[in-house]
Amino acid sequence: MIFNITIPFSSKCAIKMGLLCFLMLFLFSCKKSETSTIPIKDSTVIILPPVTVNFLTPAYDPSALDTTKLFTPVPVTNNLFRKDLLEISGVAASKINPGILYIHNDSGNPNQVYLTDGSGADKGTLTLTPVGNRDWEDIAVGPGPDAGKSYVYVGDIGDNDSKYSTVFVYRFPEPDLIGKILPFISSVTAVDQIQLKYPDGPRNAETLMVDPLTKDIYIVSKESNQAKIYVARYPQSTTAVTALTPVVQLYFNKATGGDISPDGTEILLRSNELIWYWKLAANASISAGLITKPQHAPYINNEPQGEGICFAVDNAGYYTNTEVRGYTGKLATISYYKRK
Repeated sequence: MIFNITIPFSSKCAIKMGLLCFLMLFLFSCKKSETSTIPIKDSTVIILPPVTVNFLTPAYDPSALDTTKLFTPVPVTNNLFRKDLLEISGVAASKINPGILYIHNDSGNPNQVYLTDGSGADKGTLTLTPVGNRDWEDIAVGPGPDAGKSYVYVGDIGDNDSKYSTVFVYRFPEPDLIGKILPFISSVTAVDQIQLKYPDGPRNAETLMVDPLTKDIYIVSKESNQAKIYVARYPQSTTAVTALTPVVQLYFNKATGGDISPDGTEILLRSNELIWYWKLAANASISAGLITKPQHAPYINNEPQGEGICFAVDNAGYYTNTEVRGYTGKLATISYYKRK
């Protein structure tokens, strides 16, 4: 016996809706930590897990900071001898060549690190032949893989449009200038390329710091009224992409540079308007120190577009520098705030 069963149109819709609801319930029952894929007519729907990024946030009032008395309020300022360096961004003090400072231009300029000193003299040029200058924004000096060497770290971390999936830090041994004729001109062919990825998407940054005690690399984002600080723990890979770890989020407007002191006990973070200074408690990590209340460090804002900052290698003060492109009549300078 054959039965002919006719399902009304409304019932068919109900069945389809029921199947759809079942499918949706199945999807949402999957673990959030997993990625699910469902093939639908030769295409694929991918449901990505949510990204959760946790930063430590300080409890102090950033509008009520004291000013440190450790440094002289008025710097010694000198013009750079080279007049072609208009977009200077970072500055770092050599650990093995007394008095030497490393500086560089940012995006659209040659892949070169320039040598100068507190007087602004031309001490040389290093060309990093294996890499380009996508947007070099800061520079640091610190230890690295060889315990017997000091290294220069160049932060190719600028990203004004927040469009790059990864950023780079380039690392190479400091040149030994003893017995060399200055200005010293050289090509650097051996450059470690450390590729880094933010856990919460592309981000613009202009601050690179290296912890002299742990060799960890810190990057600080440049954003309106906030500075997100990430770390790449040592040893950093030179063959694979390293995921940055979120550390601290500060209420700090548009950070343009920073540095950790040679002994690892002090931190500077600057913008075009002001400088924050931290003195770390005994045995405190950089991450722990950054959530403590800082002080203002002296800054007379004599720079049209203040960019870089670094401690002197003998920790007797700190240097700042500036970009001058677009500022008619302004000259690139090096300023030094001496410790009292």
